[in-house]
Amino acid sequence: MTKADAPHDPPADAAPELDPMLLGLLVCPLTRGPLRWDRARQLLVSERAGLAFPVRDGVPVMLVEEALPWPPQPG
Repeated sequence: MTKADAPHDPPADAAPELDPMLLGLLVCPLTRGPLRWDRARQLLVSERAGLAFPVRDGVPVMLVEEALPWPPQPG
């Protein structure tokens, strides 16, 4: 495989979108409340729970054990 044949990494600002229909169906698994899509960070944010759920390769990981605290802690 030559360098020309190698797959190109997408630009950093080309973060994948989340399907709006999927976003409309998903709820926070802890509170059953709405989620907000943070495209830049690739996170589904539950303001009510104070958690952010990662989206990996376009797949939401809706496990409380995998969630990050929200808002992010400084430092």
